[in-house]
Amino acid sequence: MNLSKIILSITPLYAKALEKAENRQAQLTKPAHSLGRLEDIAIQLAGITGEAIPSFGKKRVILCAADHGISAEGVSAFPAAVTPMMVLNFLSGGAAINALARQAGAEVQVVDVGVAADLPKNKKLISSKIAKGTKNFKVEPAMTDQQCEAAVQLGLKLADQAKKDKIKWIALGEMGIGNSSSAAALMAALLPCAVEDVTGFGTGINREQWLVKCKVINEGLKLHETYLINPLEALRRLGGLEIAALTGVILGCVKNRIPIVVDGFITSSAFLVAYRLNPLVKNFAFFSHLSEEPGHAKFFQMLKTQPLLNLKMRLGEGSGAALALNILEAAVRTHAEMATFESAKVPTKLKKKKTTVKNKK
Repeated sequence: MNLSKIILSITPLYAKALEKAENRQAQLTKPAHSLGRLEDIAIQLAGITGEAIPSFGKKRVILCAADHGISAEGVSAFPAAVTPMMVLNFLSGGAAINALARQAGAEVQVVDVGVAADLPKNKKLISSKIAKGTKNFKVEPAMTDQQCEAAVQLGLKLADQAKKDKIKWIALGEMGIGNSSSAAALMAALLPCAVEDVTGFGTGINREQWLVKCKVINEGLKLHETYLINPLEALRRLGGLEIAALTGVILGCVKNRIPIVVDGFITSSAFLVAYRLNPLVKNFAFFSHLSEEPGHAKFFQMLKTQPLLNLKMRLGEGSGAALALNILEAAVRTHAEMATFESAKVPTKLKKKKTTVKNKK
């Protein structure tokens, strides 16, 4: 698939569907705007799908996993060996994302994009390993041109498969020890802002490790600084294979007009790459929650938007996105299932009683 053509082909929301959805909201049996952001969600979804009364339908969490060479710098509280262990946990249904997805009625699709281990065959696993992790971006580009392109193309294919499978919602998930460093580097480069303002404590590092993490990211940015004006080049040099794949998923879903639910800090870095390629992708996304990672607040400030939830979460995996699916479904159901004033025979205005004035004698 020609990525440049896909980026240039992105169009605004359907204006007629937006208008019809707004008109319907005005006719539902409630005071105007009394459902707040639920109304905005339903109207936005109409603009995405072109349906004035969109259906909710099948939900899928696309969880991409990969390892990161930058983890060799001691930027994470956990070793890289945890990544394959967690992938196996996802496949057995024992992770937080599995529980939250079950509650939301969503399936979890686990994709090995670049785990640095040979995983056992599993019918639930999409094995699309491009490399056994990225290189250390402190000393060299994280990916080759071919690897980055292959990861983005994989994401586009996952989005196309979702369309074939008649999936109505895609939630983004990820796993990869060290990926908060790659996400922070991308945020610092593409927002742009200071490394210290977007770098958090990830999986639970202490302040001394945080200082090392900031130093490592700053050194990486300095090494690659002349190339970072190009979002795809920034992705190649600083990102991860799973972040690149999720960038492709985002662009593919926009092409296919499938609404996207962005999870936390890591998936937001993938979204930021896609946004810098074409800002119209913002119209097709719903932002699930505010991560405890400090860079996430900076991300929302730049976008001039607010996430749906703030539960002090920093797990990743798609956990916040899965939670948000419940709210998004509530918005769709109220929009579709509520009665209108006319159908419920509810008056929109109180009839004024006729009053007679007696003549005073």
